[in-house]
Amino acid sequence: MKKINPYSTLPKLTLALSLIFITGFVQKSNAQEIITIQQAIEETLHNNLQVKKSQYSEDLAGQNLKQSKLALYPTLNAGADQNMGWGRNNLGNTGIYENTQNYSFSPGASLGFDLFNGLSKINQIKQNKILLEAGKANTDKIKNDLILQVITSYMEILYNKDRLSAAKQQLSVAQQQQKQQQELLDVGNKTLADLAESKSQTATAQLDVTTAENALSISYLTLAQLMDIPSSTKYDVQAPVLAEFNKPSTNYNAEQVYSDAINLFPDIKLAALQTASAKKGIDVAKGSLYPRLTLSGSYGSFYNYNYNLPANVQNLSFSNQIKNNVSKGVGIGLSIPIFNGLQSRIGVKKARINFLQTQADEQLTKNNLNKIIYQAVADLKAAGSTYESTTNTFNARKEAFSVIEQRYNVGLVNSLDYNTSLTNKNKAEIDMIRAKYDLLFKAKVIDYYLGKQIVF
Repeated sequence: MKKINPYSTLPKLTLALSLIFITGFVQKSNAQEIITIQQAIEETLHNNLQVKKSQYSEDLAGQNLKQSKLALYPTLNAGADQNMGWGRNNLGNTGIYENTQNYSFSPGASLGFDLFNGLSKINQIKQNKILLEAGKANTDKIKNDLILQVITSYMEILYNKDRLSAAKQQLSVAQQQQKQQQELLDVGNKTLADLAESKSQTATAQLDVTTAENALSISYLTLAQLMDIPSSTKYDVQAPVLAEFNKPSTNYNAEQVYSDAINLFPDIKLAALQTASAKKGIDVAKGSLYPRLTLSGSYGSFYNYNYNLPANVQNLSFSNQIKNNVSKGVGIGLSIPIFNGLQSRIGVKKARINFLQTQADEQLTKNNLNKIIYQAVADLKAAGSTYESTTNTFNARKEAFSVIEQRYNVGLVNSLDYNTSLTNKNKAEIDMIRAKYDLLFKAKVIDYYLGKQIVF
């Protein structure tokens, strides 16, 4: 799987969630199901093919480990040879050739066992254990990346819902203003220019509503595709109660966050296991440089039936021949590698290069995490300042609009000033909502890197 920067994929939103998995999403036939962030995550992890492929790789690694353990056991094989021969043969080296026909049967069994092979089998078992753990860590990494993607899409829906709500409120006010302008025009207190300006504001507000609706539809579609459910599924998401919003702390030390995260983050664990596996691979490769000592054993017998014996001579019975012709053997073999095209030594050098590569990859992963966390802490502090600024701006715009509205209702302010003040207030409100989501989301990202349970 291609390495990604998880933090760089996160929009400036917030989140309200718990990473305790509960019952998955169940679609209702004639109603919209309201799903929580937990259900969205659970459904995604259950359906995602990348997770399933990684789990299959885990199973394969488990079988490789089992196979390497069984390779330590002796090999035992049994077999039997049968032959039928006929033709002219020199019997007994008499110089006289006669037509002969005979049948032979040779059952046997062999046993083989490696007494020493450079510990390559033992080291292979150790490496396969590490690879199994690496497979599990890779699955955790894929799940982590997916969780961040689900959170991103889920929070984008929440932001677009609030954006649409604010746009509809602005449209409602604009429509009421247009109606009021028409009534004032009818009694001669307003001009056609005032009405035209009001209509323009209504059209702009309608466009904002349409844009927000389209953005919301796309964000719903994105989350549905992540959960791998039909794109036509109708559902809603559970929104946080922003009225109870408490500003999270922005007082984090980036180095301390990194120090804690490096022991928890799955990307780091995976990289470390890959390095350990490559290091053990050097020992596996070195095994081919050592002599190989084997123990072998054999057990067999032989039966022969000659069809051309004289009348006064008979073949011995099958049981007698098998019993009397038993052969046994035990042997020890030593194989010393002297020259094999330098294949073994090149294999060792390649294993060492692979180890150096995985070491570099592990350090790059650590460096990447360090950069991400430092950026996340800086962004959190910036988000805190932005939230304070947008909140102050909204309160000021809201107060200013209240004064303008009162003056407008008694004819002391024209429609252009009124609409300008209204637009400024609505824009400030949307900016504050965005900043609120942004701050809460980035605070939860820090919790994520610290391995904390993410709750709202």
